[in-house]
Formats: sequence, structure tokens, C-alpha cells
Amino acid sequence: MVPKHFQFGGGVGETLLHPIVLVAMVVSVLLMLFLPRKYVIVPVLFTSLLVPLAQQVFVGGVHLFVIRVIILVGCLRMLITKMSSQDELLAGGFNSVDKWFTLWAVFRALATIVLFASSASVIGECGFLLDVIGGYFLLRFLIRDYEDISRAAKVLVFVALVAAAGMFNERIHFQNVFGFIGGVPIVPSVRAGSIRAQGPFMHAILAGTFGGTVLSLFFWLWKVAKSKLLAVIGTISSTIIVLSAASSTAIMAFGASIFAMCFWPFRKKMRKIRWGILILLLSLNVVMKAPVWFLIARVDIVSGSTSYQRAFLIDQFVRHFGDWYLVGTYQSEDWGADMWDHTNQFVAEGETGGLATLICFIAMISVSFAMIGKARKAIEGDKEKEWMLWILGAALFSHIVGYFGISYFDQTRFAWFALLAMISAATAPILASEAVKDTGSNAPLFGPRLANRPTFPYPATGRVPSFR
Repeated sequence: MVPKHFQFGGGVGETLLHPIVLVAMVVSVLLMLFLPRKYVIVPVLFTSLLVPLAQQVFVGGVHLFVIRVIILVGCLRMLITKMSSQDELLAGGFNSVDKWFTLWAVFRALATIVLFASSASVIGECGFLLDVIGGYFLLRFLIRDYEDISRAAKVLVFVALVAAAGMFNERIHFQNVFGFIGGVPIVPSVRAGSIRAQGPFMHAILAGTFGGTVLSLFFWLWKVAKSKLLAVIGTISSTIIVLSAASSTAIMAFGASIFAMCFWPFRKKMRKIRWGILILLLSLNVVMKAPVWFLIARVDIVSGSTSYQRAFLIDQFVRHFGDWYLVGTYQSEDWGADMWDHTNQFVAEGETGGLATLICFIAMISVSFAMIGKARKAIEGDKEKEWMLWILGAALFSHIVGYFGISYFDQTRFAWFALLAMISAATAPILASEAVKDTGSNAPLFGPRLANRPTFPYPATGRVPSFR
């Protein structure tokens, strides 16, 4: 769920900015302005993921969250780059994922404004658009090629290491060190006798899901980037995060990463496998006494899991289609006990923005998979490139599994945006080369400026890198 004080993108009605966070923010801002572009991803990911979301400056009714300050400075850096360089700001230009992402954000914001019809909703959704569109395109600007993907994955290792250390301490000493900064509780929650550590995140499930979804990227560091020490550190940190969160959703996302990577030998048969899974689910829906989504109710990895509530939420979401399809609804609490709690990203999209928003969100995911699949087929035979793309697909799959147990309402969404940016950066040069082959000319795939540089975003060498 989204805490009430974060509705319409707001926060607490006072400044909450710890001196340590203030120093970290100032240092990050300076680094973002003066570092070479390729290194700016370091302060951006560190600050956006490790500073609790509630850290903010409250001035004249405006909530300037630390993450928003980072985004605003990032947008300034983009503007400076645009004015001083002729290069494209985004790897591969404005592609299909970017289009669906933008439509998703705009439809969701407009639906909320129409639904609540208040000045607070207008102001709040402007903040939402700054957070998601600004944050996403900042990461698209910073992650442009193979080296940037590698650098971002390495930064995530250290982010996971810091989060894991804090969450391990939380489990051992029953004290969240990030709580002393402010924005998250000092005393962790307990469920069924198990401590649920959350570190700098807004909920233990979100913390654990972050740990589970970055696992694939750490395997990539081992398999492709040859950074074995960092891969081991990241994998251990990811495991500690997941176990410390004591969440079935986190463990499922963690397992999904491993499961997807193990499907590597069947990569050429995925179309048949997907159709097989669809037919199986339809068949189960026919023979089961309850709808097929009630299979979720049987998932109870960690004691105390509310898996039945998640299945029931989907059921009520489907049954009350007429309540939310147009612009969403704020009356889902009338559907049943705890139905206000958006423990499913897909349900959250529908209830928050209506059917159009949900379609755009699903299309964004579908297009991302399609880009990975098409690029992998284009370079079939080059195992290192194929592995890179396959691992990105595994990370995407783990996020989808996580979405069935939680909706991202804190800085976790920044990790999601980073993955989408990595997918675009990894597939752009491959798909651009394929477009040239298909047309027999230098016709651009993503934008007019690509025509003279078909191997963009690698203009310095004039060739697509070997990814070795």
C-alpha cells in the first residue's frame, strides 16, 4: 500500500533532513554536475536507493524529497549536455519502451487528477510525473552502452552491500540503523515471531524484492563482465537482504531470477514454452473450483504470509472491473477486508489509473521482452552477448514475479527504471544494425540522427563492441 502521507506524491508536513543526508545530497549534486557523464550513475544510484524516501525539505507546501533534488539536478545535467553536444541523449533514441512508459505515466497522472478533481491531486501528480518521467529518462541518459550497464551493476553491488549490512544488523540487534536518519522506523516489524528487516526502504517486502531482483545482474558480473569478486559480494548481499526481509514475495523474486537463468538451455524454444504455460493456466482455470489466480493462495514460503489476501485482491479486482476501468477508483476498500492494500502492482495500476494505464504498463513490459528476444536472435552464436541479454530478461522476469506480491511505492522503482534503461542500452546497437541489414541502407530505427551513426551509442570507435 502507499502510506496516507504519501498520497498525491506528498510527505510529512515538515522538513525531515538529517545532517548526514544533507551532506550526502550536496556531495551527490556536486558530483553530478562536475563528473564525466559516465560516472554520474554512481552518486545517482547510491543516493536514490540508500536515502529513505521520506527525507525531504518542506518549503511553502512543496515537498522537495532528496530523490527529487537528485532528479532535478540530473535534468539540469541533461540540458547542459544537450546544449553542448550533438549526440543523442538516449541510447537508440526515443524507442518503444520510452513511448509506452511516457503514456503510462501520463495516463496514470491524468486519471488521478480526474478521479479526485482537486488542486492537491494536480500538485501531487506533477510531483509524480517529475519522479517517474524525470527519474526514468535520467537513467536512460546515464546508461547508454555496455560499459554503463557494467558500471551500474557494480554500483548496485555496493548499494546491496550497504543495505544488507544494515538489514543484518536489524535482524540481530532488533534496530534499524537507517531509522536514526529518519523516514523509516528504528524498531522493525515482527510477524509470526520473525523480524522483518527493511533497511532504508519503506517496507520489508520492498527491501526484499530489491534484493531478489538484482541477483540476476550480479550473475551477469560473474558470467559476462568477469568481475567475480563483486559478483560474489553482490550475491551474498542479495541473499542476506532477501532472508532478512522474511517475505515470501522477496523469496519468490529471488527464486524467479535463478529459475529464469536456468532456462538458458531452452532459449530457442521459449515461444513453445510460453504457449504451453498459457494453455496450462487456461486448462487449470477450467478444472479448478476457483479461478486460476487462487493458485497464489497456496504460496506460503514464510510463516504468516498473506497469500490468500493477494489472490482475493485479484479476484475482487476482476469482479469489480466496472468500478475502476475508466479512471481507477478510491473505493476498493469497500470490496472486502484489506482490499485497500495494493499488494499487487498490476492491480495498483488499474485501481490508480484505469484500464488505459494498466494496458500501457503491460505493453511496456511486453515490448521490453520483445526487444531482448529480437536482439538475442540477431546475435545468436555469440554466447557472451546472448548471456547478457538473457540475464536482463531474467531480471525483468523477477520483477514481474515481485509485482504479484507488492506494488513499488518507494525508491525501489528506481531499480526498475535502471533495468529498463539497461535493456534499451543493450539492445539499441544490435537492433540498429539489424535495421540497416533489413533496409539495405542506413535508414534509422529509432530516430533521424541514427542514420549517419548506425552503431550508436558507440560513435568513438565506429563499431559495435564485442561485449568481451
